[in-house]
Amino acid sequence: MKKILFVCHGNICRSPMAEFIFRDMIEKRGLTDRFTVASVATSTEEIWNGIGNPVYPPAKAELARHGISCEGKRAVQLQKSDYEKYDLLIGMDSANIRNMYRMLGGDPQQKIRKLMDYTARPGDVADPWYTDRFDITYRDIHEGCEALLAKLIK
Repeated sequence: MKKILFVCHGNICRSPMAEFIFRDMIEKRGLTDRFTVASVATSTEEIWNGIGNPVYPPAKAELARHGISCEGKRAVQLQKSDYEKYDLLIGMDSANIRNMYRMLGGDPQQKIRKLMDYTARPGDVADPWYTDRFDITYRDIHEGCEALLAKLIK
């Protein structure tokens, strides 16, 4: 079983979108028994007294437009122990990657990757918190998840 952890800054937009898009893909292909999928934040900005905020409403709405539910998801922070728990830790942008290296103490097993690096157009998934373009974020994450899944089942 392949264990995948998607990572972004607050775990309320991009990484939960990736988690639920990827889950939807594996469910539709009958592959749920081959993967464990989760998402986390590098920051604690969306976590108060140990309780994470739910998925940001525009991100939730964009997922819903594509028939994907993220009900019940709340922000959680990346833990050092996650490095041993997961086979791949997939960041959404360069800042996430830098923070992951810092928080995890490096990447001796080469598990940290950037989502769009699996596609023909590597780079960052823009943060819709700032761009307000949840449609473009969805498109990029969907493309990245398709490419990641294709590589993993090859």
